[in-house]
Amino acid sequence: MDFAEKCNRIFWNTVQLYHQTDDVDAEVINPYDESTVEHTLFAKNWIDAVQWHLEDIIRDPAIDPVKALEIKRRIDRSNQERTDMVEELDTYFLNEYSGVNPLPEATINTESPAWAIDRLSILALKIYHMDMEVRRRDASPAHVEKCREKLRILLLQRQDLTMAITQLLDDIAAGRKYMKVYRQMKMYNDPATNPVLYGSKK
Repeated sequence: MDFAEKCNRIFWNTVQLYHQTDDVDAEVINPYDESTVEHTLFAKNWIDAVQWHLEDIIRDPAIDPVKALEIKRRIDRSNQERTDMVEELDTYFLNEYSGVNPLPEATINTESPAWAIDRLSILALKIYHMDMEVRRRDASPAHVEKCREKLRILLLQRQDLTMAITQLLDDIAAGRKYMKVYRQMKMYNDPATNPVLYGSKK
């Protein structure tokens, strides 16, 4: 099993596990050893699953504004954790291919392997929830058919993205591509770079 297929398997199993409770506060035990990349992949998708449902909850028009702000800040923390994990995955790939000497004509990809894998994680959630819409008994036939077509496209998207990630990793291993890790350097979370935050200290 290649790395992209391993990601799909872990992500799908994690999404299924999350929905056993369907609770954003459910306690989770990561089944993989902490020193493995599988541990990071599981944790990454679990965070994505929780955030998906937090995004649903916060859109409730009757939500208490105080509760909404609490959830928004939780989503902000979650986004930072997701970014940190993507960078952790890219560091894994940098180490994995550190012995490869890029060919003189090697090129860099528009996105790193881990950011492409991030998209696979989100696709697992989209596919799961679109499939739920297809299976809804209370929905109109038109709604079900519309969602069925969207599900078909999402499955094709996952197939294409899986193949693209496999090709990218093969190219990096062969020296045809090279990669870098660009830290996201998000400014709004940093009290030193967000003017609202550092301005409040005056």
